[in-house]
Amino acid sequence: MKLLNAVRMGGAEILPLVEGGKGVSASNGVSAGHWALAGGAGTISGVNADSYDKDGKIIPQIYRGRTRRDRHEELVAYGIEGGVAQVQRAWDISGGKGRLHVNVLWEMGGAERVINGILERTKGLVNGITCGAGMPYKLSEIAQHFNVHYYPIVSSARAFSALWKRAYHKAAELLGGVVYEDPWLAGGHNGLSNSEDPNKPESPFPRLVALRKVMREFGLETTPIIMAGGVWALEEWEDYIDNPEIGPIAFQFGTRPLLTKESPIPQAWKDRLLSLKPGDVFLNRFSPTGFYSSAVNNRFLQGLRDRSERQVAFSPEPVGEHVAEYGVGVRKRKVYLTPIDLEHVRGWEAQGYTEALRTPDSTLVFETPKEAEQIHEDQVNCMGCLSQCRFSNWSQVGPDFDNGKKADPRSFCIQKSLQNIAHAAPGDEAAMDDNLMFAGHNAYRFGTDPFYSNGFIPTVKELVDRLMTGK
Repeated sequence: MKLLNAVRMGGAEILPLVEGGKGVSASNGVSAGHWALAGGAGTISGVNADSYDKDGKIIPQIYRGRTRRDRHEELVAYGIEGGVAQVQRAWDISGGKGRLHVNVLWEMGGAERVINGILERTKGLVNGITCGAGMPYKLSEIAQHFNVHYYPIVSSARAFSALWKRAYHKAAELLGGVVYEDPWLAGGHNGLSNSEDPNKPESPFPRLVALRKVMREFGLETTPIIMAGGVWALEEWEDYIDNPEIGPIAFQFGTRPLLTKESPIPQAWKDRLLSLKPGDVFLNRFSPTGFYSSAVNNRFLQGLRDRSERQVAFSPEPVGEHVAEYGVGVRKRKVYLTPIDLEHVRGWEAQGYTEALRTPDSTLVFETPKEAEQIHEDQVNCMGCLSQCRFSNWSQVGPDFDNGKKADPRSFCIQKSLQNIAHAAPGDEAAMDDNLMFAGHNAYRFGTDPFYSNGFIPTVKELVDRLMTGK
């Protein structure tokens, strides 16, 4: 294993180890603070972060507004308060050592307002902003305003080139690094484009070389690339270290920090990680963002797959093979199916899937009355956690605050699911089956890596020390 040298990032020399910022309450001030204290870059998730009452207890994010717009304002306020609380915790733990970054998803609801609100109230504590899930052109502008470094997350040289030419060249001195996130292996939302086959992973090496080539054209020879997605043991990436084709490199770990003593996820989630097998992480497109995402293939995802399979195309008028009449809803409004599809529908109804739900693609999916009622309730309770949501048809852009499409029952309320699993009660195994459990595709290695033998869960410091050995 090659010697791992410090890398200059965000104006300081640190270990080339970066904690990945994971969604709703899966990386927080405690985990980030300890990661920075160990000498790397700790990352606080700025996505609906937890805030605390005077007794130090987590404040449940309950929405009381009557309209989506009202609830969206509550969401933004929760996000700012939680982000500030987590940054302060991380700073108190790290004592100014290492680097502290805040991660936001550009497509999350109120992203720009939330990150501005957090940085306004934590001046001098945050070293950098990490941002992906979209094309965050305004990231550099925000970084300039607060004089912090910024770290865009991209999955191709082409994406970074577009960001640079449009905006980032105006704040070149604050670009702390470029995160290359492998779109096939990363956990959570992935950056697969329409031209890439989700079933045909590509090696990251030529993609990193292409990214560095573009960066050199822009004078970014010494700006580090941060390799993310699929990184488990650095001995497996030895050819990337001190490689002149790639240049300065650091490595981001998203999955392994989940299983540390300081990780905020519930113990039941940690236990589940230790039991995963190869293939248990599923690349899917059910997210209401419209992006691909990787998550544990549990009962929740299986239910979404089954729902999509109980699907038939319909026509409002008899045309072609669509001649079989079918009544939808309480009023039994007529639509037309193919005779074969009508047979499928009768079979599903016999199994209890009697509720036909319209999708934006002129299809019907079939669910039980109980599940259909839950879908409707979740859509009504939308709080605008995304800039646009295909599940509820919310858009944060006025005047209509509507994305112009029919709400899609094949998706789900991601805010509800992520909050439920992150804050599951001790011993609540059902929450691990009935909610979205993001994970990288290497998560099965917890069960095979001898470091975790007999259920061993390390501290962040023990994990960082282990990573520095290459294992």
